[in-house]
Amino acid sequence: MWKNVTAAPPDSILGLTEAFRNDPNPEKVNLGVGVYMTDEGTVPILGCVTDAERILLGREQSKGYLPIAGDPLFGTCVQKLIFGPGSEVIRSGRATTAHTPGGTGALRVGAELLKTFLPDATVWLSTPTWANHKGIFSAAGFPFQEYPYYNPETKGLKYDEMLERLKQIPAGDIVLFHACCHNPSGVDLNGHQWQEVAEIATEKGWIPFLDFAYQGFGSSIDEDRIAVETFARKGINFFVASSFSKNLGLYSERAGAITLISSGSEESAIAASHLKKTIRVCYSNPPAHGGLIAMTILSEPALEQAWRKELTAICTRIISMRNALVDRLDSHGIDQDFSFIRKQRGLFSFSGLSPETVSWLRNNKGIYVVEGGRINIAGLTTKNIDYVCDSIAEALK
Repeated sequence: MWKNVTAAPPDSILGLTEAFRNDPNPEKVNLGVGVYMTDEGTVPILGCVTDAERILLGREQSKGYLPIAGDPLFGTCVQKLIFGPGSEVIRSGRATTAHTPGGTGALRVGAELLKTFLPDATVWLSTPTWANHKGIFSAAGFPFQEYPYYNPETKGLKYDEMLERLKQIPAGDIVLFHACCHNPSGVDLNGHQWQEVAEIATEKGWIPFLDFAYQGFGSSIDEDRIAVETFARKGINFFVASSFSKNLGLYSERAGAITLISSGSEESAIAASHLKKTIRVCYSNPPAHGGLIAMTILSEPALEQAWRKELTAICTRIISMRNALVDRLDSHGIDQDFSFIRKQRGLFSFSGLSPETVSWLRNNKGIYVVEGGRINIAGLTTKNIDYVCDSIAEALK
C-alpha cells in the first residue's frame, strides 16, 4: 500500500525541536517550541494542578466514559472563564460548550460542524497565522483565503487594510481570529478595534471563529477576554475554541473546549445536538483527566485563586524577558530597532530577524528560531539571554 506513496513532510516546528535535541552544542537554545518554560528551562507542572490531582485521586471512583460533550460542570466552568461570571450569554443560555482533545480538537470539531451546514463557505485566515490553522480547515474540506493583519514594515497591524477586506467577505463565510496573543506575531487588536470588527461581522453576516488558546498570557485572564465579550454583546452566532494547554500547562493532557454562541437558548439547544453528533463520529468522548483537572481548579475558589497567582507570575516572567531582550540588544549598539518587541503580547514575538540571520544563528550558535523569525520569549532565561543577544548582535554586525 505504501511503497508508491511519498512521505509527508515533517511539521516545521516539531522538526526544529528534533534538530535541537540532536545538536551537540552545549550552549544551544530552543526559541522555536511553542510552550511556556521556566527560568530553569523546564515545562512546569503548576502547583494548583498538583493540588487538583490530589483531590481527584481521593474523589475519583470510575474510569467510565464521560458524556459526549464532557462533564456539564466542565462546560459551566469554561463559559465562566471565557465570558466572565454573570455574563448575559450564560444567563440567557445562548452558549453550549463541549470538552475536546485540546485546542486543536476544538478547532477541528468546529470546522467539521461548520462544513456540515456551510459546505460552500470559505475560511479566512490572518496573514500570518498559526501554521496548523490551514491544515485543520483544509482537512475538513474548506478552501481558505487570507486577510491582511501583520505589517512587517511597521511591526504593527495592517488595520485599515484588514477592515477593508473584512467588509468584502460575504455572508456565510468563516473568519478566524486570534482572540489574544496572536501567534506568531504577538500583535493584538485593542478594545476599540475589536468593536469595529464585531460591527462589521454583524453587518456583513459572516461567522467569527475565535481561537482563544492563550487566555491569561496577554494582560490577565479578565482583560484577555475582550474579543469574546465584544462579539458576545452583538448577539450574533460565533464560535470559540479554547485550551488549557497553555494557561494551566496541561500540554500532554489535551484539555480544550469548543463553545458555540447562538442568538437564543432554543437555537443553542439545536446547536448542542449537532455538536454532539459531530463529536460522536470524530472521537465519541473526550479524554477525562485534563478536563477534570481544569474543572476542579475552576470550581474550587482556593485553587482558582492559586492558579491566578501562578499565571500572573508566568506573565510577569514573559514581560521581563521581553524587556531584557530589547535592553540587551540596545546595549550592543545594533543598527536595528527592536523596541516593538516590548509592545507585543503573549509567548511569541516576530523578531524581525531575516531568514539569513535565522539560519546563521542555528548553524553557528545552536540558537533555534522558527523560519520567519518567530521567537518564543519564554525560551529565554536569565542564564541564556546574554548568549542569545551576543549571538544576534554578532550576526547583525
